[in-house]
Amino acid sequence: MADKKMWGGRFAQGTAASMEAFSESVSFDRLLYAEDIRGSQAHARMLARQGFLTDDEARAICDGLDKVKSEIESGAFVWKTEMEDVHMNVESRLTEIIGPLGGKLHTARSRNDQVALDFRLHVAARLAAWQEYLASVVTVFVDRAEEHKNTMLPGCTHFQPAQPVTLGQHLLAYCQMFKRDHERVTDALKRVRVMPLGAAALAGTTHPVDPRAVADDLGLPATFANSMDAVSDRDFVLEAVFAGSLVMAHLSRMCEELIIWANPNFGYVKLPDQYATGSSIMPQKKNPDACEIMRGKTGRVVGSLMGLLVLIKGLPMTYNRDMQEDKEPFFDADRTVTASLGIMADMLRLMEFVPEKMAATVKRGFLNATELADYLAAKGVPFREAHHITGAAVAYAEGKGVGLEDLDLDELKRFSGEIGEDVYAVLDYSAAIRRRITPGGTGPESVAAQIKALRGWLGSL
Repeated sequence: MADKKMWGGRFAQGTAASMEAFSESVSFDRLLYAEDIRGSQAHARMLARQGFLTDDEARAICDGLDKVKSEIESGAFVWKTEMEDVHMNVESRLTEIIGPLGGKLHTARSRNDQVALDFRLHVAARLAAWQEYLASVVTVFVDRAEEHKNTMLPGCTHFQPAQPVTLGQHLLAYCQMFKRDHERVTDALKRVRVMPLGAAALAGTTHPVDPRAVADDLGLPATFANSMDAVSDRDFVLEAVFAGSLVMAHLSRMCEELIIWANPNFGYVKLPDQYATGSSIMPQKKNPDACEIMRGKTGRVVGSLMGLLVLIKGLPMTYNRDMQEDKEPFFDADRTVTASLGIMADMLRLMEFVPEKMAATVKRGFLNATELADYLAAKGVPFREAHHITGAAVAYAEGKGVGLEDLDLDELKRFSGEIGEDVYAVLDYSAAIRRRITPGGTGPESVAAQIKALRGWLGSL
């Protein structure tokens, strides 16, 4: 029984069926097959350069691995759980194809450094995909922001009406979130793209391997500095899922706002039919299901991050079998992040905004109150006093059911003799927006500068 396992030389009894089912990882780590084969081919070429294999042997191994890959991708490959993982499945089939020569491939490496390499290559590829998705989302947000750079929107703090802003400015705020996400992913890639092969099980190898050559072959800019760390490090997965958690948190914030804005009591947006559903009992309903599901899946990715943190928190050096639990959380997070970013980009591209609803809400919320306070301060009234004067004027106008701009000059002068006819130009909501000329502000010049900077950044990627 024991000879069925590649590692089973010292075992007299075979693995219990329950243990086999409990410990196998091939059901999920088969996703790493392309990286496993790519890494093995680079390893074989290095072994030939170092004299462990002849050029013909290395070529036969690489050709055999190409055949294994073709079988996997065509669906002809038979995955065997008794082989435990993707590595053993691939090596076993390679040996069936090319004979005992396949057994030479594992010279100077362990599954410990092999899986670290495979996973690093996979995470790096997926993070590169995230970069593209994030750039796509920013592009759509910038396009819609430019389209609505003059569309008035009630800006809120504490989810209460605060000051008039533009929808363009609001959407550009999300661009900054996703730009930071892109930068985080880019920075994480520096630590993901490190070559661990050559660390072997934990102590390195007595064979004169050349990790730098394999790293160059695979396009990895760095190699491991410590063999024990190389096989036990999973920081790169944690960083990736952390970055994914922030991506989802930012998407969830946008989803929350779209859900609110789609409610007819707000009516700021009309949901695209393709990203909404109806009710089985209420014919009038148009539910923001895409946003709700995305908001819910945020917890799924954050949960993966928490699971990974708990996974590594008490592990002694070096490789421990617990670490096979690092893959499914990442695979799941990757599926969620990529699907969510793609859906957000497509949904926002089709989203219909309703500027007149936004403008009507601006005029109901005394969003020009700060303008009156600043106006008084510019006339020499201490700001704290100006604040109280304006508050009293708001209470008066609210009691009359009108806006500050609807009060006549005599009414306004009751609160301060400094108020003159010029106050009405200040109380104009569009003027309030135009006056915000500071960098990063909501004024048209500032918004145009933000759009230009973001387009420049996108062009530099």
